[in-house]
Amino acid sequence: MLTVIVETGEAGDRLPALLAALTSAAVDGLVREVLIAGGGPPELLAVLREETGAELADDLGAALAASRSDRLLILPAKIRLRSGWLEALGGHLRGGGGDAVIVGEGGAFSGRGYGVLIARGPAVALARPDLKRLRGELGRGAARLA
Repeated sequence: MLTVIVETGEAGDRLPALLAALTSAAVDGLVREVLIAGGGPPELLAVLREETGAELADDLGAALAASRSDRLLILPAKIRLRSGWLEALGGHLRGGGGDAVIVGEGGAFSGRGYGVLIARGPAVALARPDLKRLRGELGRGAARLA
């Protein structure tokens, strides 16, 4: 099971849509917990926490430290997950797949964003973690999941 960390950045208004997309992953038993890192509108965060059970963390480093799973799925709030993303992720995990890049609609460089699937150890070991540095930890050989 995974811990999902959603980094809000400048896209806190997109949190509800992403959390709704993650609901099916929780129902399928892939997601253990969801952490929201970086803040957002306090009223919105309170409602989302109540409705989804997501926990809050001040920043990505705090979320990494609080995570309880060995595998982490770290996504920016701005990502638009492609249809079929859950099947691709599930197949990757069932096949023993390791680290991967999750590519949003339109690709990683279109402004739609990307996320990473990474082991907890290397992520926590980074002094000042951010999504770009985590992507660099994966290397060029990491699987790409859409």
